[in-house]
Amino acid sequence: MLIDSHCHLDRLKAAPDQASLHTIVDAAKSRGVEYLLCVNVRQQGFEAMRDKMADFDNIFLSSGVHPLDVQDGLHVSEIKQFATDKKVVAIGETGLDYFYAPETKILQQQCFEQQISLAVEVNKPLIVHTRDAREDTINMLKAGHADKVGGVLHCFTENWEMAKAAIDLGFYISVSGIVTFKNAGELRSVIRKVPKDRLLVETDSPYLAPVPHRGQENQPAFVRDVAEFVAELRGEKYTDLAEYTSENFFNLFKEAAILAKR
Repeated sequence: MLIDSHCHLDRLKAAPDQASLHTIVDAAKSRGVEYLLCVNVRQQGFEAMRDKMADFDNIFLSSGVHPLDVQDGLHVSEIKQFATDKKVVAIGETGLDYFYAPETKILQQQCFEQQISLAVEVNKPLIVHTRDAREDTINMLKAGHADKVGGVLHCFTENWEMAKAAIDLGFYISVSGIVTFKNAGELRSVIRKVPKDRLLVETDSPYLAPVPHRGQENQPAFVRDVAEFVAELRGEKYTDLAEYTSENFFNLFKEAAILAKR
């Protein structure tokens, strides 16, 4: 079994309706991908995402506001209400992105701080996006006592020092198709070092399709390609990596484990 720990199924151009979404999910199952976590980025889009995923018992959800969407607004009370949905197993995607939007740095920090506090309040792990904000991300997680709930630095592209700091806070490191790209040398060295009990795999679908699917819209089935590449990179068997990353997923997202009856 394999799990796509981070995807945006509601944003797939290849799945504009329920029939095509079923085709996408079935394609993932045919490659051993049994569960998926569909991640919210704009609270204005949560309800549509939730309704679109209602057919699927194997798709979990999150609720939150992405750092590149903070200008659309964050109303914590509404995110909290969304988090009461039984399929919502995490808060986020939240975090900091100074690479694409340095002009909203202060607003990003305010929204991140609020969502860390909410995660602790509702006792759900955090899904964190971080880009060119290493020190601030770790410092804010520490200040907000995020170690009480843990979480994941998703689509990780930073250095080993940041990965180690996050792991020390009880966080997981999730690797996407970026690791298959030719210029991912530093990332590969980091992923080799991540302990088995702290590693997750993801697609971040519909973005960042891995080799050999570059140029295509990414989809959950392609997490198999990520996992196979990472297993070879780490000198492990694919079946072993699939097993322990799935176990890690359910250890982190405990409400998902309950829903999956694991």
